Amino acid sequence: MSELLVDDADGVRTLTLNRPESFNAFTVALKERLIEAVRETAADDAVRAVVITGAGKAFSAGQDLKEHVALLEAGDPAPLRTVEEHYNPLIKAVVAMPKPVLAAVNGTAAGAGASLAYACDLRVAAASAKFLMAFANVGLTADSGASWTLPRLIGHGRAMQLMLLAEPVGAEEALRIGMVTQVVPDGEALAQAQALARRLAAGPTTAYAKIKEALAFSGGLAAALEVEARTQAEAGATADHREAVAAFVAKRPARFTGR
Repeated sequence: MSELLVDDADGVRTLTLNRPESFNAFTVALKERLIEAVRETAADDAVRAVVITGAGKAFSAGQDLKEHVALLEAGDPAPLRTVEEHYNPLIKAVVAMPKPVLAAVNGTAAGAGASLAYACDLRVAAASAKFLMAFANVGLTADSGASWTLPRLIGHGRAMQLMLLAEPVGAEEALRIGMVTQVVPDGEALAQAQALARRLAAGPTTAYAKIKEALAFSGGLAAALEVEARTQAEAGATADHREAVAAFVAKRPARFTGR
C-alpha cells in the first residue's frame, strides 16, 4: 500500500498521507515520498492548486516515534538528521510552491503534522479537528517551520503558550484565533478544501505565486517594498493581468490561464 496517494481533478492535485493505522505519522519513506511529490507538483503546469490531507481519522500525528526509537536503538543516526534532510526541505517546498496549497485537516494535526498544516496557505478544518504543538512533551523544540509560521498566524504570545504548555487547540478556537481559515462539519473537510482549491485553480495563478512570495518575505519595510515592486511588475506582465483588465472594462468574467 502506498503511503502517499496522489489524485488529480479539475486542475487540483490532492496529496493524501496514507498511513491511517498510525494516524499518518511520518516515516522516513513517507517524508521522502511527500517531498518528491511536492516538488513534482510545483513543476507540473497542469496542476493549478494543491490540497494536502490525511486518510482516516487524523491529518498527521507528526513524527513516527516508533520508527524514531527503533532507529536510535539500532545506532542509526538518521533520526538526528531528519529535520535537516526531510522536514526543512518539505516545508521550504510547500511555502515556495508557485500555486495555492490548502490543508484539509480532517482530524488531529500534531507536531510536524500541525507544522505542515501551518505551512499551507489556507486550512480547512473538520469540527472535531485538533492542533497540538507536542514537541515539548518529548523534550524537543519546534521544527518543520512552526517557529516561523505559527507566530505569523496567531501571534508570538499565543504561539509561545501553545509550544511551552503543549495544549491542544480545537477547531472552533483555532478559527477564532486565526489558525484555520474555515471550520466545516466532520467528513466535509476534504470536499470543502477541494472546492476552494478549484476556485483558486480557475484564478490568476501567477499572481497567486507572486502574492505568496511577497507574504513569505520577512525583511524590513524598505526591502518589502522592493519585493512588492518586483513581484507586481512580474504579475503585471502576465496575460492574466491583461485579460482581467480587459474583462473589467468589458464588464465580463475574466478567463484566467495562469500565464
